[in-house]
This record gives sequence, structure tokens and C-alpha cells, in this order.
Amino acid sequence: MLKKIEVTQLRIGMYLHELCGSWIDTPFWKKSFVLADPNELAEIQKTKIREAWIDTSKGLDVYQEQESGTVEPVKPEIPVPKPVVTRQTGPVSMGDELGRASMIVSKSKEAVFSMFSEARMGKAVDVGNAKEMVEEIADSVMRNPGALIGLARLKTKDDYTYMHSVAVCALMVSLAKQLGLSDEETREAGLAGLLHDIGKMMIPAEILNKPGKLTDDEFVAVKAHPVAGHKMLLEAKGVSAVALDVCLHHHEKMDGTGYPYGLQGEQISLLAKMGAVCDVYDAITSNRPYKQGWCPAESIRKMAEWSKGHFDEKIFQAFVKSIGIYPVGTLVRLESGRLGVVVEQQVGKSLLAPKVRVFFSIKSMSYIAPELLDLAGPGLQDKIANREDVSKWGLKDINRYWLGEAAPF
Repeated sequence: MLKKIEVTQLRIGMYLHELCGSWIDTPFWKKSFVLADPNELAEIQKTKIREAWIDTSKGLDVYQEQESGTVEPVKPEIPVPKPVVTRQTGPVSMGDELGRASMIVSKSKEAVFSMFSEARMGKAVDVGNAKEMVEEIADSVMRNPGALIGLARLKTKDDYTYMHSVAVCALMVSLAKQLGLSDEETREAGLAGLLHDIGKMMIPAEILNKPGKLTDDEFVAVKAHPVAGHKMLLEAKGVSAVALDVCLHHHEKMDGTGYPYGLQGEQISLLAKMGAVCDVYDAITSNRPYKQGWCPAESIRKMAEWSKGHFDEKIFQAFVKSIGIYPVGTLVRLESGRLGVVVEQQVGKSLLAPKVRVFFSIKSMSYIAPELLDLAGPGLQDKIANREDVSKWGLKDINRYWLGEAAPF
């Protein structure tokens, strides 16, 4: 039976069904588990959360001290219905979303690390707990897709595998929204993105993180991860057919040259086709153990060249609309002779006219006071002339011009 209690009443052996607070505010990535460690209690009591739901059918009940000095179980009570939490999903500005998106990315990375580590040790994947994470990521993307997607791209070589899963989850949500999928289908797409690479936990770390070119045998080991992941998810409870499908088929290509089964065209499902696009985009824009990531706009250009054989063209075009021709973080040169970083896409406006923060003058070859320009704004004549290579101009840390004051993760 579910029962709401004060966190001060929690004790070892209780089944914690849920802490009464946002997933971001809780110290654990799991939503439900048996309290087995005194350190877990200490972590909960350090937070601002004051109440929790326990399940007395799966763990211990609350005890209270009587006047005689003995203790006995509290009489069963009918739990108060849980309040409906209103989730803010309406559009907000990049500046308004960056702070919260940064917290979501940070906690999601830790959660995926824990989930994948448990999978590496042979433990079953807990999809129920993962869904809470997907909800937070999806809500952030609905408010402003550029914030979390942009932050998730700024991964390091060491945390690539875990952050890649967070990024693909967010990209799948954004693409699903662009394609007009229902809320339920969008969340399913996000969960599939989060779990799509879990089979990589079966690849030896020395191969997964190898900085040089893989041998033929090593590449065969890497190509086995979709089948390995599919097997792991089959053994878990509550994994949807969508997540299983995307895990198994996100490396299939439209021309039949993909793996593991060489499917082609309509043999590949809509969600698997979406997974293929999102997986490749995040992979080529990210710093990997063996290469530096490409500029977002350059990545879109290269993917367009591959699209006929690799991707479903309609899905790829929808993907471009969802993140922009010049995605957040792209360095661009304006016709006025200034360099700037794309800060935000303009919903319902031209993909060629995002918001840009200029900070460098090509004419004087010097930094200028940063200025935010709305290229779709009335009366503004400036336009993007081209994307630019950061290394060509010797610029350092251009991400700070779109990150603003968002905390690093």
C-alpha cells in the first residue's frame, strides 16, 4: 500500500516509491527502490524535500513509539491522492531555459552513467526509472529545443557514450515534435533514443575508447552492439516495441548497406529511421576519442550529401527544420563583416534568419562588444553570408557567446 510520510520517518528496509519533489531536486536517478544504505537516507535528508511515498507491500512500514516505551506499526491509512503536477512545456527564450537545461543535462549524464554501469554488470535495465528522466528532457525540449540540445553537444571525449544517449533522446523528441507525433509517441521516441546504444556496454572499454583506427576484428565487435542491446532490453521489464526496434535498427541505411541485417527502404520503421538521423548528427558534431567534432552547420551539409543512400530524405528534411540550417552554436559571418554565434532558432520564421550574437569585426580584426541580433526582426538588413570555421579565425571558446551565464556541467 502506498503511504505518504515525512522524510524523517524513512528508515532502512522501506521501499521508497517516490520522493515528493522534482526529479532534478532528488539525489538519485532512480524513482523507486528499497532503502538499503544509511548514506542514502543522509542524502535524502540533505535535500529540501520533506515528504516521500513508501510502498508498505514491498518494504517496511512506519513505526512509532508508544507511552509504554514499546514500538508497534502505525495503523494502516488510506493515502492522500498524489497532487497533479503541472509541467511547464510552453515556449520560453533560450536565456530562460539554459539554466534549467544545464541542470537536467548534468543529472541525466549521471543517471545514464549509473544505468549503463548496472547494465554492464548484468543487472536488468530499469525502464520505469528512466521514463522520469525522459519526461524532464522532453519538457525542456518543448520549452526551447536549442538549450538542452546545444548543451548536450558540448560533451567531452570521456563522457561521450553517456552524453550521446542524452543528446539522441533530446534530438528524437525534437524530431518527433516536428513530424507531428502524439505526446505519447514523442516520449516513446525519447526513451528509444536514451536506450539506443546500451549494447555498447558489452564492448570492451579499450575498444570503445580507442583513440586510433579500429582493426577489422574490433570493428566487428563494435557492430555487434545493436544486437547485444536488443537482447539486454528484451530481458528488462516494460520496454516498448519502439525502444527495441530503434536499438536494433538505428544503424540500418536506406540503401541496404547498414547493419546488423542490411534492411533497406520501407523495411526500416519510421522510428528507426529517425534514430539513424539523430544518432549520426550527434556523433559527428561531438568530440570523440579519435576525432574532433564538426561544426553543427557543416555536419548538416555533409549529412545532406549522404541523405540519398543513408537517410530517409523526408525525415532528414524534418530534422533540419527541427534544429535549423545553422544550429545553435554555429559560427557565422554576416554580410556586414561581423562574426557571430547562432543563439536561437526562430519558431515559424525562416531557417536562414536565426538570432545571432555578434562579437568580432572582420574589418578591424578585433573583438567588439557582443550584440544580440534578431535576423528576422523588422528593419534589420544584415544576413548570414556563410558559416565559418572557428580554427580559421583563431577564436577561443565561442560557446560562451550563446551559453551566457548558464552553469557549466
